[in-house]
Amino acid sequence: MTELLQSPLHGRHAAAGAKFAEFGGWSMPLEYTGVLAEHTAVRERVGIFDVSHLGKALVTGPAALAYLNTRLTNDLCKVTAGQAQYTMLCDKSGGVVDDLIAYVTSDERVFLIPNAANTTEVVRRLREGMPEGVEIENQHGDHAVLAVQGTHSDEVLTAAGLPVGMDYMQFAEAEYEGIPLTVCRTGYTGERGYEIVVGADDAGVVWDALVAAGEPHGLALCGLAARDTLRTEMGYPLHGNDLSLEISPVQASAGWAVGWKKESFDGSAALKSERKAGPRRVLRGLKAQGRGIPRRGMEVVTETGDPAGVVTSGTFSPTLKQGIGLALIDPAIEVGSVVGVVVRNRTELFDVVKPPFVSPGVRES
Repeated sequence: MTELLQSPLHGRHAAAGAKFAEFGGWSMPLEYTGVLAEHTAVRERVGIFDVSHLGKALVTGPAALAYLNTRLTNDLCKVTAGQAQYTMLCDKSGGVVDDLIAYVTSDERVFLIPNAANTTEVVRRLREGMPEGVEIENQHGDHAVLAVQGTHSDEVLTAAGLPVGMDYMQFAEAEYEGIPLTVCRTGYTGERGYEIVVGADDAGVVWDALVAAGEPHGLALCGLAARDTLRTEMGYPLHGNDLSLEISPVQASAGWAVGWKKESFDGSAALKSERKAGPRRVLRGLKAQGRGIPRRGMEVVTETGDPAGVVTSGTFSPTLKQGIGLALIDPAIEVGSVVGVVVRNRTELFDVVKPPFVSPGVRES
């Protein structure tokens, strides 16, 4: 068995009493004091996550941005230096190899943050067909990524002497006590927040500073279990669940992250054809009428009991105090309909809704 990789902050998490679990080949904190408490802290105050398992890759060269724009789904020409963009890398069939964030420093330098388990494959694919002068370096273990998320995230970063106030998906290069880092107004929780990319060797110093700065604001150490309940409440897709090689952006209602006017990108022909014809299944939100909690892989049925789809993500919403989920279902089943989910050999009724399930605060100033 391959030994799990560890975050440079692993010792700090263990000392804080974290429970660990495997995420994309990494041993990462699942929770500290409990999912409900950590989830609530982010929604009402502020929390800090270690997401250093996320991938990192640097693309450089005279045509770096132009090259990536021929491969990734979204249109990198729509962002300028100092902005980040959500995008995807697809295969020829239109399936999603991975979804990722691209940090654009210049036309010659783009930093990519893919998902942990997919980093090697993303780098491998992007190296294929790479023009002369463009280089891609897998820097997965070179950096840590810390996420400060919640309504008081600005106060925490300000107290630590880090920049705040950028527009959503904008980033700034900064220093903490001589340590270079990048602060980006991004996150995966739906709340206002920031992600800090810092060298692995310096991650502990920055983590300690943020934790100390957050103490007066009720900052909680948060694990990836709370990150999952938070992202599900927002309807954010998780690769491997709601996006995959078998689930296209069109099916996942992620067409907003596709540059449809671009001449070409990986999977463009298949995606444009699917979009024109209409997908055979679409991602919808499910909200429990009763006490049922949907889980990935559970069958979705019509009110008359006919097969209608499958749950891709599901959880108990700490905010709404009810079961919610995402499901790939027949596109004929519209928002406002009622479906059943087979939960432990019984059928629970769910309303079909359009996410997010709770009001997002990510763009609030």
